Amino acid sequence: MSVHVQAIIPVILYLAFSFAVALWARGKANAQSSSQGFLEDYFIGGRSMGGFVLAMTIIASYTSASSFVGGPGVAYALGLSWVLLAMIQVPATFLTLGVLGKRFAIMARKTNSVTLTDFLRARYKSDAVVILCSVALLVFFMAAMLAQFIGGARLFQAVTGYPYIVGLTLFGISVVFYTAIGGFRAVVLTDAIQGIVMVVAAVVVLNAVVTAGGGMSQCIATLKSIDPGLITPTGPKDAVPQPFILSFWILVGLGILGLPQTTQRCMAYRDSRAMHNAMIIGTVIIGFMILCAHLSGTLGRAVLPDLPAGDLAMPSLIMQLLSPFWAGVFIAGPLAAIMSTVDSMLLLASAAIIKDLYIHYRLGGDASRMTSASLKQKSLISTSVIGLLVFLAAIEPPDLLVWINLFAFGGLEAVFLWPIILGLYWKQANSTGAVASILVGVSTFFVLTIAKPDMGGVHAIVPTTLASLVAFVLGSFAGPPTHPRVIDLFWGESR
Repeated sequence: MSVHVQAIIPVILYLAFSFAVALWARGKANAQSSSQGFLEDYFIGGRSMGGFVLAMTIIASYTSASSFVGGPGVAYALGLSWVLLAMIQVPATFLTLGVLGKRFAIMARKTNSVTLTDFLRARYKSDAVVILCSVALLVFFMAAMLAQFIGGARLFQAVTGYPYIVGLTLFGISVVFYTAIGGFRAVVLTDAIQGIVMVVAAVVVLNAVVTAGGGMSQCIATLKSIDPGLITPTGPKDAVPQPFILSFWILVGLGILGLPQTTQRCMAYRDSRAMHNAMIIGTVIIGFMILCAHLSGTLGRAVLPDLPAGDLAMPSLIMQLLSPFWAGVFIAGPLAAIMSTVDSMLLLASAAIIKDLYIHYRLGGDASRMTSASLKQKSLISTSVIGLLVFLAAIEPPDLLVWINLFAFGGLEAVFLWPIILGLYWKQANSTGAVASILVGVSTFFVLTIAKPDMGGVHAIVPTTLASLVAFVLGSFAGPPTHPRVIDLFWGESR
């Protein structure tokens, strides 16, 4: 059996399992006789997630190819300083569910919200907020999905030796198929499996690296001989300044509360016990996985010290240290991370088109005017079309891919962060403030990302977050007060 075939077998088996889950989930969705029942099942899984599945789907939708390739590649160049920085992501699940979980789920049920935009419409009673958020979600999600498609195909090509187009086709068809067919239930169940695959892959490659390097102590000694800065908190030549470390707490800490693909999960869990279990399970697993993956990149330099670029670290380590079969298992890890990010975005993009725009503006918000079969058909078509457009764009990959991806996630945080948090917890928050926050946040992030002014190591997301917060507060005080019915619905009292 050839090396290429051995490497691709685990990937094929994993994708076949994803298809089986999608078909099972499709059968569950077909049992829904009403339009509203189908919408709840297809877009939020009938609000039925347990603790383990909730934890794994948040982890899987939050992590991506950067967790297995980009991040470890930077760790290869900057050493243990980047491992320390990456561990800031450990409280991602705890923070998301701790800040948003309970109140967000309660309000989603009270307002009968199936999507994040449903919630924002109920809170702000504003077409401007809904349209801005829906358009921003579609634009930024398609840019982020493009980066994920290309990253997955390139990684597949580097490790298996198959052409780029083969990996792109295999990956693209798989993720679009099971998302379109199975909806949210298929997404979260495959996310749970993807999370397990990611953990296994991270452990396998770290063990191989430490063994090849002669043990942990010898690896650290080798790194010190290469450059003592590789084992310091700030990296070689202070490459990781303290202002950037503090900025990272905003970028991957507070900022994740503005990512729709993770906040959407807060609508869909079964009960408080599931949420509390997920907070613990998610924190432990994401910490373990990120530590293993980034340590592999750092210690890999002790094994392969002369690679021309950090991005080559993980593919090179896999090809040289693992058997073809285990190389295929590892490929399934980052592919799982990519797929779990893309499937969440595909589903939310489809929801923005069908639920937030078509049903609300074409049918006056009355889903009962469409049959369940018609909704299923339109949801499947919209998901497939979005996936096809991204696939076609990925055939000829654009330059500056990493910057497209970073801008997409920064843009999502600029749009959604404060409208979500302040909408949940501040009575005076109104549509004027939300619109001002979105426009100022996106504009600030765009200008700073393009112009790249010297900010002393501070990431663009920090001034963006502050500017959008100030705009929200000023806009809320300048605009009309929140309607008493909204106050009564969200806080149980009228002014």
